[in-house]
Amino acid sequence: MAFALHNYAVAIILVLAIVQFEGTCGSHRPRPHKSLHFTLFQHETINKTGYMIVNGVEGGGEENSESPTPFGTLLVFQDPLTATANRSSKQVGTAEGTSITSGLDGLSSISVAKLTLRLKGHKGSVSIVGGTNNIERSDYPVVGGTRDFLFVQGYVTSSPVDVKGPTVVYQIQFHLYWPPYPPPSS
Repeated sequence: MAFALHNYAVAIILVLAIVQFEGTCGSHRPRPHKSLHFTLFQHETINKTGYMIVNGVEGGGEENSESPTPFGTLLVFQDPLTATANRSSKQVGTAEGTSITSGLDGLSSISVAKLTLRLKGHKGSVSIVGGTNNIERSDYPVVGGTRDFLFVQGYVTSSPVDVKGPTVVYQIQFHLYWPPYPPPSS
């Protein structure tokens, strides 16, 4: 009899522990995904914000008058990101990275960049990597982030706006998504 009473006591304690645990777990309602979409403009001036470290091989393939970067060119850059296409508009970030011309025609490159952002309500950096077409739109996956952009996912699109003159301007569109985090414990 004492053994049976002991089993009931253990069962009651287990049930109470489970009920109390469920009460502290909170709700399991899905939280809405946080996202951020905006556009900035990158201004790259050769020998001022972007430098050719290694000049590529002339005649390495198809010649193309639309590209000043022959096959194998290594370019490093630290370009301002502004709110509008006008260089004198407010600077809200910096794009820094490297690009290696990988297409024999000089129009495609492999690029790696860190985009440091100082936006209203968001500060930190977004890291991207991917293939660049020098005269057409290019999409880059986001591979990392810091501060307010930690664990961010998404993609960045770069489109040439003005490729004539000493400063090349690109429109940079950000499509950023944060994974759903568990609700903060109280």
